[in-house]
Amino acid sequence: MAAPLDQAIGLLVATFHKYSGKEGDKNSLSKGELKELIQKELTIGPKLKDAEIAGLMEDLDRNKDQEVNFQEYVTFLGALAMIYNEALLQYK
Repeated sequence: MAAPLDQAIGLLVATFHKYSGKEGDKNSLSKGELKELIQKELTIGPKLKDAEIAGLMEDLDRNKDQEVNFQEYVTFLGALAMIYNEALLQYK
């Protein structure tokens, strides 16, 4: 049986691939795919406006190819983890 952290990492990878490739490259997320992932997989997602998601896409797309590759996605997850950690620390 996989350890909890192994399961969590597997879920993060599987979530990326659940949405990637619907509109092109199977190893990256288009703007539409990223939007769908955020809206369906994050609690805050449905509350974000299109302009906010577009800004996030611009920030994440480091190589400016109009897609979010896996490395850029992992950077996004790292930033989210930092935000979640800060929120957790505030409630302690």
